[in-house]
Amino acid sequence: MTTANRPAQRMVETWRGGLLESFHAGHAVICDEKGEIVEAWGNPDEVIFPRSSCKMIQALPLVESGCADAVGLTEAQLAFACASHKGQALHVKMASSWLEGLGMGEADLRCGAHEPGDKIERDRLIRADESPCQYHNNCSGKHSGFLTMNRHIKGGPEYVEHDHPLQRMVKQAFEETTGETSAGWGIDGCSAPNFATSVHGLARAMGRFAGATGGGDRRNRAMHRLTRAMAAYPELVSGDTAIDTELMRAMDGKVALKGGAEAVHVAILPELKRGIAVKIVDGGARASDAVITALLIRLGALDAEHPYAKKRLNAVQKNWRGFETGTLQLAPGFL
Repeated sequence: MTTANRPAQRMVETWRGGLLESFHAGHAVICDEKGEIVEAWGNPDEVIFPRSSCKMIQALPLVESGCADAVGLTEAQLAFACASHKGQALHVKMASSWLEGLGMGEADLRCGAHEPGDKIERDRLIRADESPCQYHNNCSGKHSGFLTMNRHIKGGPEYVEHDHPLQRMVKQAFEETTGETSAGWGIDGCSAPNFATSVHGLARAMGRFAGATGGGDRRNRAMHRLTRAMAAYPELVSGDTAIDTELMRAMDGKVALKGGAEAVHVAILPELKRGIAVKIVDGGARASDAVITALLIRLGALDAEHPYAKKRLNAVQKNWRGFETGTLQLAPGFL
């Protein structure tokens, strides 16, 4: 059987009352710094939308063009440019202060507004009888980076259009790092184009990020900088109680982690020069959380006994009264 014909592999199961209740199948690839496959499960050639897992790729033009240095972006802002945040107060402040510093504002964003994922900020808005704004959007950090780069290239205001000069730069960086011509594009939740690639292509890009030393060409330096920023500011990449923040903290900033909608997850491991890409075919994030955790443990980057690891892998499920109802665990034969 060729790789193109490999089916998705059963990876995660849920059990209740001693019976199998549900299972999740998917694809996963681990690549080295050259983009070669080290290990794979399911179909490495499966074409997917990476969704928000590829935000560090989307941020590459911002850094390698010299724009980030020209406007004096901090390491924290670079991490925020790669974020899928929860709309906490610190995230809203970061987005608003970033754009105000450039003479722009919330109205310049094209990501749309939605209720923040953070309950504290959500409740504050309710008490104050305020509506969420675009700063609360989980992609407002990426869009702040887009606006910064768009001003640098003097692009038009509709920077999320797929043929806008900014998005053409993003697509070029995407295809070069994944090593593939994109099979197509779709519109992401934040209105920006999202370019398709294979699971191998996404893992190849993460492997190249992992191999970046900061001492090579502009692309190498940009990759290294963004990876370092994400690992240094996990709370800006995601938010309190979120998997990316918690696992990056658990690994002491040695690994950069990024999830995306529809159960896509990637990891960049500079010390091991490994990149990981995971896609669960039914879009179940509980499964992609478990799989990325398991693969980090498999590579020796994450302690299996760490509370943040045990929270996602082989976890006991409980109901609202605290009764144990079952388990979420790896499928037999997966690893």
